[in-house]
Amino acid sequence: MKNIKLLLIMGAVALAAISCNNQPQGETTELAVPVSVENVRKQSISQFINTTGTAKAIYETTLNSEVSGQYHLLANPSTGKPFKLGDKVKEGQIIVRFEDPEYINALAIESKKLNLEISENEYEKQKSLYEKGGVTLRELRNSEVSRTNAQYDYESAQIRLAKMNVVAPFSGVIVDLPYYTKGTRVNSGQQMVSLMSYDKMYVEINLPEKSISEVQLGQEAIVTNYTIEQDTLIGLVSALSPMISSETRTFSGKLLINNPELKLRPGMFVKADIITAKKDSVLVIPKNIILTGNRGKYVFVVERNNAADDRMIQTGIENKDFVEVTEGLKENERLIIKGFETLRDNSKVKIIL
Repeated sequence: MKNIKLLLIMGAVALAAISCNNQPQGETTELAVPVSVENVRKQSISQFINTTGTAKAIYETTLNSEVSGQYHLLANPSTGKPFKLGDKVKEGQIIVRFEDPEYINALAIESKKLNLEISENEYEKQKSLYEKGGVTLRELRNSEVSRTNAQYDYESAQIRLAKMNVVAPFSGVIVDLPYYTKGTRVNSGQQMVSLMSYDKMYVEINLPEKSISEVQLGQEAIVTNYTIEQDTLIGLVSALSPMISSETRTFSGKLLINNPELKLRPGMFVKADIITAKKDSVLVIPKNIILTGNRGKYVFVVERNNAADDRMIQTGIENKDFVEVTEGLKENERLIIKGFETLRDNSKVKIIL
């Protein structure tokens, strides 16, 4: 009996060995490649030309003293304290006033004003008499000349008096304010204050020759600075030169930037992306997943049998991160965005998050 059992065991082992030897040597089990996917969808895409430059204020000026006098820095009505760097001023607001009694007396404003009133009354009197035939035309004209000269004298004195005040010619911000002790006599021609208005700014730009047909007046630009990376400002192409520099092979232009919250400061170095093309509701995919082969550009999508399909595509406008697909993909197809590097056509895939 023991011999019979031993023979049965040996037979089973032999059959197993034969079965193993009959299995094809080249047959292997294909492993599924883990991949991440996202659905192809329609969205907006913009194409840019990048440029850089230094932001400058639209309006800026330095105001100097036009007469000599005792220096008095006035108070800012908004704070109740003397004007200082960074204060906002309004057009027509007086920032500095000079005092010089001798200068004012020499102007004789009141006497010139009184002389003007007398001359005007005399002219009206002569005009009335002329209409009645009481005076000649020559006498009327002489009274008119006297009135005109008196008006010029009075207006000239007013202009000279106004030079005692340093007035903001536009609304802006004080960016420089040299210090003078109150009551110190300051000579004419001394720097008093520098102002800038930078709620609108501009940037001088240089663009490569190849872009001359793409950039046009009125195109929008997205403007950023490294100190305000989270905030983007909108600019417009406001000027373009038709001339190409023979030295740099570039052409120049200007961007006008809206800066209502004054986040961008004069002198800041900015980056501008000029929007040269824009499309809405088109198929858009990440640019970094596109592969290139002998047949052209292709990406991988997941078919229903969890196999990767290398799909040839045609592309349209693009930027540094995304590209428009004009042919080769359909909306809601499962596009492989991670794990595609080692795939081949019909590779088995396993979708992971």
